[in-house]
Amino acid sequence: MPPKKAVRSVQNENDETTAASTMRMTRAKAATLNVDELAMPTKGLQTKKVVPAAARRQRAALGDVSNVTRVEAVEGKKVVAKTGLVSKAAQPSGIQKKTTTTRPAALASKDLNKKTIDRKGSGYGSIGVPKRKISESATGVSVKENVPEEGEPVCKKPHVSSPVDLPKPAPVVEAPAASIVEAEARVYPPGVQKMEEEDFDDPLMVAEYANEIFDYLRDLECKTIPNPKYIDHQDELEWKTRGILIDWLIEVHTRFHLLPETLFLAVNIIDRFLSEKVVQLDRLQLVGITAMFIASKYEEVLSPHITNFRHVADDGFTESEILSAERFILSTLNYDLSYPNPMNFLRRISKADNYDIQSRTIGKYLMEISLLDHRFMPYRPSHVAAAAMYLSRLILKRGEWDEIIEYYSGYTEEEIDPVCQLMVDYLARPIVHEAFVKKYAGKKFLKASILTRQWAKKNAVHYDVVDVDLSLDQIS
Repeated sequence: MPPKKAVRSVQNENDETTAASTMRMTRAKAATLNVDELAMPTKGLQTKKVVPAAARRQRAALGDVSNVTRVEAVEGKKVVAKTGLVSKAAQPSGIQKKTTTTRPAALASKDLNKKTIDRKGSGYGSIGVPKRKISESATGVSVKENVPEEGEPVCKKPHVSSPVDLPKPAPVVEAPAASIVEAEARVYPPGVQKMEEEDFDDPLMVAEYANEIFDYLRDLECKTIPNPKYIDHQDELEWKTRGILIDWLIEVHTRFHLLPETLFLAVNIIDRFLSEKVVQLDRLQLVGITAMFIASKYEEVLSPHITNFRHVADDGFTESEILSAERFILSTLNYDLSYPNPMNFLRRISKADNYDIQSRTIGKYLMEISLLDHRFMPYRPSHVAAAAMYLSRLILKRGEWDEIIEYYSGYTEEEIDPVCQLMVDYLARPIVHEAFVKKYAGKKFLKASILTRQWAKKNAVHYDVVDVDLSLDQIS
């Protein structure tokens, strides 16, 4: 085998740090190390190779960064200069740029000619200094010289073909407060007090927008009313089956201690979904528990976990089935959950009634009757809330339906009467939904179910309710 060649380390010639540290020693380093200068290499420094002037290449001012005067020197041929386009950087400015060298001072062969340049007012585009000119001989193209006038700003002007007089902006006038405008625009009937005035100091009540909010909710009611006869296209469902499902959901709602708005929204989701899709009997409970799951996530601050809903349904459905049903129901409803809850209207009417807690508690019980009885489905939530408060005040003998309550409820006694008859009819008949009656039979709800049923049996005749012994199932 041939002998191995000695490996020689190759240094990068462009690495100035390595070359300087290995090839030479400066005077300062020699003085620090106490080394005699005579011990340094005595090899003379190489002088710069002098190139004849004839063969020296003519360079542009900025080092051939453009193709203005590009020169091609070919040995034995005539020198030809080519002319091309000019870039901005290659325009001669008449100012010599100070050049710097990276060579150490000790190795410099000659002193550089340094000229002091006054930087005051210099630079392209400075005030008082003309812009760079382009010589026609170098480019062959005639360029018009643009010289800025005195007082002209340094920044570049936009290109405008002709001066345009822009209109002056209108002076900003502070608009009056919304509460003042609303109070002046809305006309209240005689004898009606303005309930919003006492809440103007509370920003959380947004009292200045209260009337507009409830006007919007009343317009929204028509869009969220389900089909009151959707049971006709359901093959395996009946109104009795729906009542059983809602009664079970009321029990679930009570066990989880959810808000009243959650229950009303869940029932509305069920009715709107059944108005669009045909559901089998064995999947009806899945629709109900999924609707409660959706409503709790929409209304509650902290909704119960999906495991709790699965457990309350006796593990009849898996979590994946509930989540799949949730996606299907939301897509069917087009993800529209903007339901004007009747609890909002009940609270507004109760405010006009000076927040009487007894009348409002009984009104909640009467209003939940509309969830169980399908005969209330064609009526708006605001209409049901007004009828519930009217009948509650009538049972407790709180007085007449005056102008203030009529204005803030939006319904007169004649308009409320048909809904009140349905409520009295439900109360006068035997108990069908036990969980609902048991919920309002405790002290927490002032035994509203017991009190209202006793009153209904005595006054059913005045509301043309006959055959009170018949059950609601036979009527359905």
